[in-house]
Amino acid sequence: MSRKTQRYSKEFKAEAVRTVLENQLSISEGASRLSLPEGTLGQWVTAARKGLGTPGSRTVAELESEILQLRKALNEARLERDILKKATVDSICQCNPPFNYLFRCFELQCLSRSVV
Repeated sequence: MSRKTQRYSKEFKAEAVRTVLENQLSISEGASRLSLPEGTLGQWVTAARKGLGTPGSRTVAELESEILQLRKALNEARLERDILKKATVDSICQCNPPFNYLFRCFELQCLSRSVV
């Protein structure tokens, strides 16, 4: 007689682990409530506690580093946006006063370079 292994979805595994951890149940209590083998539920809970979770999940440290990286990128994008806001052109096609000087200096530098 062959024994078939039961396959559980990722969502079911995550929900089972969450139920055990949030309600502070023992593995045996959780297994009996969810009609699961204790060993199976125990493996899922152990993996979740170690930060392994499901194959697609990431550890807290990885998520925190990604958040830090995204915040840096957001700040850089905000700075670029602010620079572009200040450099807007008005209705008579002239730049705002602070940037007129910068653009004139840039034009003079370009014109003063010798063309080879």
